[in-house]
Amino acid sequence: MQKTLSSAMILLAINVPTIQWAIGQSALDRRVDSLISLMTLEEKIGQMNQYNGFWDVTGPAPAEGNASQKYENLRKGFVGSMLNITGVEEVRKVQKIAVEETRLGIPLIIGFDMIHGMKTMSPIPLAEAASWDLDAIEKSSQIGSREAAAMGVNWTFAPMVDVSRDARWGRVMEGAGEDPYLSSQIAKARVKGYQGDDLSDPLTLAACVKHFAGYGFSEGGRDYNTVDVGTSTLYNVILPPFKAALDAGARTFMNSFNDLNGIPATGNSLLQREILKGKWGFKGFIVSDWGSIGEMVNHRVAQDGRAAAKLAIQAGSDMDMESYLYIKHLKELIESGEVEESLIDDAVRRILSLKFELGLFDDPYLYCDETREEVVVGSAEHISGVLEMAKKSIVLLKNKENLLPLAKSGLKVAIIGSLASDKDSPLGSWRGLAEPNSAVSVLEGLENFSQNNYTFAKGAELVTEPPTFLKEVKLNTTDRSGFSQALEAASAADVVIAVMGEHGFQSGEARSRSEIGFPGLQQELLEELIKVNKKVILVSISGRPLDLSWADQNIPAILQAWQLGSQSGNAIAQVLFGDYNPSGKLPMSFPRNVGQMPLYYNQKSTGRPNNPGDDIVFWSHYSDVSNEALYPFGFGLSYTQFDYSGLSVESLANQQVRVKVNLKNSGLRDGEEVAQLYLNDHFSSFTRPIKELKGFQKIHLKSGESKTIEFFLGPEDLGFYDGEGNLLVEPGEFTIMVGGNSSPTLSVNFLLK
Repeated sequence: MQKTLSSAMILLAINVPTIQWAIGQSALDRRVDSLISLMTLEEKIGQMNQYNGFWDVTGPAPAEGNASQKYENLRKGFVGSMLNITGVEEVRKVQKIAVEETRLGIPLIIGFDMIHGMKTMSPIPLAEAASWDLDAIEKSSQIGSREAAAMGVNWTFAPMVDVSRDARWGRVMEGAGEDPYLSSQIAKARVKGYQGDDLSDPLTLAACVKHFAGYGFSEGGRDYNTVDVGTSTLYNVILPPFKAALDAGARTFMNSFNDLNGIPATGNSLLQREILKGKWGFKGFIVSDWGSIGEMVNHRVAQDGRAAAKLAIQAGSDMDMESYLYIKHLKELIESGEVEESLIDDAVRRILSLKFELGLFDDPYLYCDETREEVVVGSAEHISGVLEMAKKSIVLLKNKENLLPLAKSGLKVAIIGSLASDKDSPLGSWRGLAEPNSAVSVLEGLENFSQNNYTFAKGAELVTEPPTFLKEVKLNTTDRSGFSQALEAASAADVVIAVMGEHGFQSGEARSRSEIGFPGLQQELLEELIKVNKKVILVSISGRPLDLSWADQNIPAILQAWQLGSQSGNAIAQVLFGDYNPSGKLPMSFPRNVGQMPLYYNQKSTGRPNNPGDDIVFWSHYSDVSNEALYPFGFGLSYTQFDYSGLSVESLANQQVRVKVNLKNSGLRDGEEVAQLYLNDHFSSFTRPIKELKGFQKIHLKSGESKTIEFFLGPEDLGFYDGEGNLLVEPGEFTIMVGGNSSPTLSVNFLLK
């Protein structure tokens, strides 16, 4: 029988007081080094091995097959982390094996994709980005982290900070949109929400920033596809949110499925060793994405699994998620001299450091408290919190003749669309452990405004069978049998609320779409509805920007409601009836058609940017549609009116600039406005965008109230990165633009000396 050291002996061997990494790294290093000195090579490699949950831990241990081998490796101490083990009972059982049955008793890190909630679901991340409310986003992330941690998880594979400009890509729902500045601010808020101020607090999680890097630029918007970008785009657009997350204290990173400059990210030394661990000084560890080490064989840069393992460890990938290649090949690679053992020691040191920070060596069962799990998960405070987040995420895109908000009594209202009664789709993709069909539907939300007379008709089912996470959504494209009932209800109503869009499982990982209009029969139904009633309010439910061009031309009022999580229906109803004045702004441009993809506001000027007139064709444009977005980045209306005036700029010392602008709520309702500041550099040594977001503030003003807003810009705001990642701040003339969206109303020039 294998000789086993007790946990008490191990703790005695490394008994140095636990001190937070940020303020006592040397003390932490001594504890880690003491433990590493006790480890065999196999045990060190084991810490770099992560397994998915592979058996029902409440049942018997697996006796044969791959699951049996995984179980034996767990008992030998050859597993450093597990994912998708959730719930205190289950986590305690696997942790007990790691701590009490292995030779060294090293605890596991338990990971999970807690993206926008665990049981209580917040809006999808793209929807939350539409709030432009950093405090609310931090609180939402904290709600998810509290519930996940209470269920035994101590590591979340979030935030996703991939900038993406292509709505065809399904994973836009998981990020913060098209802009690096907004994405950077949100990345910091999420990391702070997950990790809090003390990682050893059992209601916090270690964040994992993903996907490093370039994943959001997959060609054609097709998931897992190749990425081909220049270094200017890499340093100025793709990398800033990752650096912001690191600066906020993120403890782990995840590499990506895509290649970059011909090298898969998982085996990319430039990204992992030179930039992240080298230039940026990252002290945490990098985990592969699911199976991405083995996928380098499919990329055809590694001949086999052995070569892939060698490429990955040399490039800086510290932990293997579900490829099994480190545990299979690293020992042999080291013994043959092909891989230096120092690379293994470095990876293990990073992994163990996080385990110490999480408090797992002081109490391996720190995250395994049944009472805490019962009290925290699904608490009234969390339900209230996700409702507030959902309301802040809704964007009012159109409101002709002030059709909204609706009167709270005396109306005959027709509710049309199968998504209006759907309690599952609002949960969105990457829905943690949310109970299926647990969201508040739009119909249920409207019940709180019971003084109106409601008639509901689906018109047509969106899907032919309940969608699942693993399978393609099957759409109804033929059954129009419900059209007549819907049109009859609409024709008899004072106003129609048409709830249309995507199912929650039509966006997310592997959910790319070549068409981004309303799927199924919904567009046809919408066009029939407007023929019988001109007062139609479109509530658009989606995980990505959709093509709303027809609706914009024909429907008087449009709400972009995304997929808002557990309290979706209540949030939508409160906005429809004016209990909440919508304040959301778009984090991604909405296209006029899919042919505009990729679409983004901060484009470069190009050599032929403008129409020369007289029907001359030789300029950068489409012959059949405008270059401009249907709804631009940063756009969103309110039930009140905001006016900007008095824009001024003052140059300060050390290349600092102060900008002032007056904002007034000139409408009849109290409301919130997101004041946005954009910058244009007139001349530079590299081509630059025509405008770039460099600041924003969300301001609440009462009706008639005014406020002077100040922005401060420094060298990092005024500069840019060259092709090697060096910050350049060049003197010259700049334009500052301020307004309520990326087509600002005010501008002023200044000279940077």
